[in-house]
Amino acid sequence: MEQPPSTQNARINVSKTRQKISELQANQPVQRLEVVLLRIYPRRMVYSEHYVGPVAAACGRDETGLVGIVLWGEQIQRVQVGDIVSFESGWCRERNGELVVSTGRNGRLNVRGR
Repeated sequence: MEQPPSTQNARINVSKTRQKISELQANQPVQRLEVVLLRIYPRRMVYSEHYVGPVAAACGRDETGLVGIVLWGEQIQRVQVGDIVSFESGWCRERNGELVVSTGRNGRLNVRGR
């Protein structure tokens, strides 16, 4: 059964709505967040039960605040300081009292531009 147009449009608008850093909450999913990368820290190797490979910390901002970022594997080479990146279907955690976002296991990171 097809849904009425108003319901279809509501779903489209919800999925395309951009979150702001001020709206993030620890241990909650990130639907769609766009930030400007301010700094990328040196990568390091991680050897754990769930992941083996390079990881780099970074930080980004939008008009509402700053947030920590975790970059995994090939994401490290894809981004540069100054890039506008979006996290879709990512995850937000709290580390040392600060919020940190990443793509998690199923999310995506897209470079939108500079």
